[in-house]
Amino acid sequence: MALGVSASLDDPEIVIETTFPESNPFGHVVNGERNQIYLLVENKSDKNVTLQSVAGSFHHPETGTLIKNTSSLTYGFPLLEGSKLQIPYSFYSEFKPGDLRLNIWLEHSVDDDKYRVTAYDSVVTIVEPEPSWLDFKLLSTYLVVFAALAGVSYATYNAYVPSQKPKRRRPTEVSAPVGTVTASGSGGYQEEWIPEHHLKKTKGKKTKPDNVAVSEESSSDVNGTEGKRTKKGKKY
Repeated sequence: MALGVSASLDDPEIVIETTFPESNPFGHVVNGERNQIYLLVENKSDKNVTLQSVAGSFHHPETGTLIKNTSSLTYGFPLLEGSKLQIPYSFYSEFKPGDLRLNIWLEHSVDDDKYRVTAYDSVVTIVEPEPSWLDFKLLSTYLVVFAALAGVSYATYNAYVPSQKPKRRRPTEVSAPVGTVTASGSGGYQEEWIPEHHLKKTKGKKTKPDNVAVSEESSSDVNGTEGKRTKKGKKY
């Protein structure tokens, strides 16, 4: 909390009490976020004043050198004599973490005369915002990085790991029938389907080969011819 008063005794007596919100008890200034401060303005003069604007600036904590001006907010609120009014003021910071001197002032007017009252003049600490898992920008960054790593990993895998082609299945060959096939006439049969006792009977029968039959016929023909020749040789 800081207390500001009018710079001169001839100026209207304006007292300003400056406080940071309860969420910022140490009065830190966070980079990249809207920093808010409240000004409780009390008019102790016997004149009505008009609150024109609030502005500020950052300075070097030791030398007082101006670093950067903050935004200026215009109000134009009338403040009657003996009354109070609380007004908010917001500003942004983009500095390196560390200590800087923050100066905030209020400009007001009485009729056509303008006055400036210092509302806050103290050293503040510049800090970085705390990381949050619910931050949309941070989540988007994580997703982009994860997608890039996944793409690089997939390309590396395809480049160095040979792909395995699926093996083709060979068609199953139909096994040929086992056993001797014997054909008779126009049809045929397979011995493997014939009962064994029928096969034994068939094999038990002895048949004369064709060459034996031919030899017997030829011998009978020769004997008949010789008989005829003998008969013709006899004389009566």
